[in-house]
Amino acid sequence: MRLDKYLANMGQGTRSQVKRLIAKGAVSINGKVAKSAKQQIDQLNDVVVLEGHRIDYRPFIYLMMNKAAGYISSTEKGETPTVLDCVPAEYRHYELFPVGRLDKDTTGLLLITNDGQLAHRLLAPRHHVAKTYRVACALPLSDRQVEHLANGVLIAGGYQTKPAEVHQIADYQIDLTIYEGKYHQVKQMLAAVGNRVVALERIAFAGLVLDKNLQRGQVRLLSTDELTALTNKK
Repeated sequence: MRLDKYLANMGQGTRSQVKRLIAKGAVSINGKVAKSAKQQIDQLNDVVVLEGHRIDYRPFIYLMMNKAAGYISSTEKGETPTVLDCVPAEYRHYELFPVGRLDKDTTGLLLITNDGQLAHRLLAPRHHVAKTYRVACALPLSDRQVEHLANGVLIAGGYQTKPAEVHQIADYQIDLTIYEGKYHQVKQMLAAVGNRVVALERIAFAGLVLDKNLQRGQVRLLSTDELTALTNKK
């Protein structure tokens, strides 16, 4: 890979900007000052330093977001703010997208990445990836309603939801884990048992657990352990 392309891909500026930095002698490769923007480098083995800072090669990035209400899970710019508007500038040179969708009024865990292969694997229905939601209900839930949710209920289109895990937190609150992703599924499931969702927060996805230290709208890089568990998931 050309040196200028490498630096631009790693968010160090436009191709023109990094060419000027190289011309000024601000870039070294394996301890030697780079002479040309056209110089070819081995992005996996060469050590590239810009103005005293090592620039490691990172083709993919994985961010945990605590989504705030009012944002849509989209990459398209429009009148409504998107979750990508919350991503810090230092990561925006990557072609990021949310893995799956949370409704505009839903909060909580959202994975942001540029790894299309991983996203496809996590979203493929055959993999039955777990998604856990903390659900605040309009009415108290009876034991019978909880049982119906766990066994599966009939929603739009005559679809019978697959068995789910339901843990009652309080009379008006449950943690609901589902292994599929039908349109507005949690809201439809609660409606099917005669209730209504008042607030919805995703607290876990594909083995990731929402970081309680993340404020609404904040993001952070996945830890090494989180990333290893996620990428090893079948």
